[in-house]
Amino acid sequence: MGTTPPFFFLSFLALLCFSTVLLLTASSQPLFTNSRWIVTEDGERVKLACVNWVSHLEPLLAEGLSKQPVDVISKQIKSMGFNCVRFTWPILLVTDDSLASLTVRQSFLNLGLLESIAGIQSNNPSIIDLPLIQAYQWVVEKMGKEEVMVILDNHMTKPGWCCSNSDGNGFFGDRDFDPELWVEGLTKMASLFNGVSHVVGMSLRNELRGPKQNVNDWYRYMTKGAEAVHAANKDVLVILSGLNFDKDLSFLQNRSVKLTFERKLVFEVHWYAFTDGQAWLHGNPNQVCGQVSRNVMRQAGYLVERGWPLFVSEFGVDLRGTNENDNRYLSCFLGLAAEYDLDWALWTLVGSYYLRQGVVGMNEYYGLLNWDWCDVRNYSFLQRISSLQSPFRGPGISEGRPYKVIFHPLTGLCVQRKSLLDPLTLGSCSQAEGWNHTPQKILTVKGTYFCLQANDLGMPAKLGVICSGPNSKWDIISESKMHLSSKLTDGSSVCLDVDSNNNLVTNTCKCLNRDPSCDPSSQWFKLVNTTRTSVSTQSLSLPIDSNLPGTISHWESVSSI
Repeated sequence: MGTTPPFFFLSFLALLCFSTVLLLTASSQPLFTNSRWIVTEDGERVKLACVNWVSHLEPLLAEGLSKQPVDVISKQIKSMGFNCVRFTWPILLVTDDSLASLTVRQSFLNLGLLESIAGIQSNNPSIIDLPLIQAYQWVVEKMGKEEVMVILDNHMTKPGWCCSNSDGNGFFGDRDFDPELWVEGLTKMASLFNGVSHVVGMSLRNELRGPKQNVNDWYRYMTKGAEAVHAANKDVLVILSGLNFDKDLSFLQNRSVKLTFERKLVFEVHWYAFTDGQAWLHGNPNQVCGQVSRNVMRQAGYLVERGWPLFVSEFGVDLRGTNENDNRYLSCFLGLAAEYDLDWALWTLVGSYYLRQGVVGMNEYYGLLNWDWCDVRNYSFLQRISSLQSPFRGPGISEGRPYKVIFHPLTGLCVQRKSLLDPLTLGSCSQAEGWNHTPQKILTVKGTYFCLQANDLGMPAKLGVICSGPNSKWDIISESKMHLSSKLTDGSSVCLDVDSNNNLVTNTCKCLNRDPSCDPSSQWFKLVNTTRTSVSTQSLSLPIDSNLPGTISHWESVSSI
């Protein structure tokens, strides 16, 4: 997927204005949980739409401060539609006084990063001689000024890149993972930000892993860490990660976490394309999406169905658009994230690193920003995730009975209409058409008699009022559960698709066999439950025509919702 010219981003930001207001209202008050939802004290849902900002590597400073002033970066985060940052840190930052008291200048000098020192001196001169722990606090403070919430994520014990099974940071009792030191570090960090209202959560440990991992020690130490954090700072959400690189929370099905406090517990999970190796590249995308989605639901996603908040605290792709494994995965991920309206954090904001794995200035191709932190790496990617930055449903999200929007993961857009005669098209989900999917599998426009109908191969899908024919019934098919299929009058099957102008058409269904080389993503749609108030003001009316079979003489403004 290529990048879109910068002028597109200006209009794209305008589309975000509505959702940004919804997202940022909770940044100055503590958050709680209500069943599977994260909510304000008043009980209204706050959807975490976060981006990961790395600050746990050897220099021990938030990445990018040699490239841009911190105020510019914080404003970029907000302008891209994110309402929070998952901000990483290592335990030794608060437990090793000799390390925490190093100044930024000394830390970078020790690593020979002279060019970065000059960049920090130029862009953020006020922190160059601050101790590292104060520089960390300073960045958190700056995010608060932009009304960006912060989740403090303990990524490692020792500063460095994460993660491997043998890096000594994987599980309790590993060489560099002393449980007592870990609890001490969590307590100090929680205390340090006690009373800082926009610090809304603490993630206790990133990607538990390695040969020592076991369920009993998980319960023993994660419970101890959770209690320590809550004792030191009762305002923050306490976020617990799973086993096997934070892929596995299945053990919670049979044994709950018992804590002395309530309404603060959240679980987190990670999901990347490489979680499943090269399966997306070598397998049929419909089959892989179905298999992987079922596995994610079995290992972690079931929690939302049981009434527990689940935070996908890391997902991401190579934003150059050249990694086919990532590209296929992304449409599947976005479909599931929309269907369950999950809270999430993208990996990563970072365009480049001061020093990563011995490489100075390494380019981060998963990074939203480019190498010099001056521009967005891939504008069309931002469009794809923008609809997921606002909540579709949950406590306090509008009113009225639930309905559905038809979400298209490949574009991040939803089905809209301009009028009865114009083709149905894709556009911003904040202006999406509302639909009902009846037990008879008919897709009707909310509040009207109009239904979606297949016309012919390559022809636009249309709206009609005679909804008893096979071309008015839409089955959800294929292993991905994202094909909407209907039948033409000759009995042949077609699937909903999108043409080059983003208009809805019907075509032969793609990739229903085992062919690994095909790409079905233009035909992937999700029927997403929502209670948002649609801003659509279009009305549907039929011209008066007494010869039109089955018509009511005139419908007028019946679909405003």
